[in-house]
Amino acid sequence: MRRSAFGMSLAVVAASMLVAMSLGCGGASPKMSAATPPGNPVPQGSPVLLYVGAGTSANDVAAWKSLLARSNVSYTTADENQLNAASVADLESHRLFIVPGGNSITIGSSLSPVASANIRTAVQQGLNYLGICAGAFYGGFSVYNGVNLTSGVWFNFYADEDRGIHKEPVNLSFPNGSMLEMYWEDGPQLSGWGQVVAKFPDGTPAIAEGTFGKGFVLLTGIHAEAPASWRDGLSFTTPVQTDLSYAATLLKSALQGSPLPHF
Repeated sequence: MRRSAFGMSLAVVAASMLVAMSLGCGGASPKMSAATPPGNPVPQGSPVLLYVGAGTSANDVAAWKSLLARSNVSYTTADENQLNAASVADLESHRLFIVPGGNSITIGSSLSPVASANIRTAVQQGLNYLGICAGAFYGGFSVYNGVNLTSGVWFNFYADEDRGIHKEPVNLSFPNGSMLEMYWEDGPQLSGWGQVVAKFPDGTPAIAEGTFGKGFVLLTGIHAEAPASWRDGLSFTTPVQTDLSYAATLLKSALQGSPLPHF
């Protein structure tokens, strides 16, 4: 469903406020980061810039650091203070910006409108973006200062949220007919934007890809990077290493700006 960011009805605004909430997305309650002294710049030169600031889940940040290390991809981190001080050129010194799971309201509220505008401009000019769960909500349109890489499209929760379920294994289907069971926690379904890479059991998009200007954008409502510890008390048919291998595929695609097979 495509919606203009302007001239929206009150009902749509209210809905967009609701869908911006991704509480606890990423294996733990979201954290407020330790404040970085103002003026401490965003480190430059590494391929990946990983957001670790206010609103992110400490567990998901750790999961992505682990995946980056296993994939031999160097990265630097930035919190909200560093991003709020960063220029477009600072952001463009990297190839990929990753926003992990957490709370998209806190993420958006902790980053200034200028910071979000700079991220949007940097992606438009060639920075790639990978948004996971809350990072996917933040990458879309949101009244909570979303980056709006989707040109006005906002995302709702996957349907099981309305059934009172907040985390579970979900069986995703892929264009080649294969299926993988992956960890979902309060994540979005990505209807109305991009090419569909994987579908939830109800047919709504779980992973979607597209472009914004010159930048490649990959959004996911699930956590392929989820470690074994997140599976405690849940029953999965897909081995954790298989899901982690697919998470590495998502990382490679986003880093290289290389589209994945889609429906």
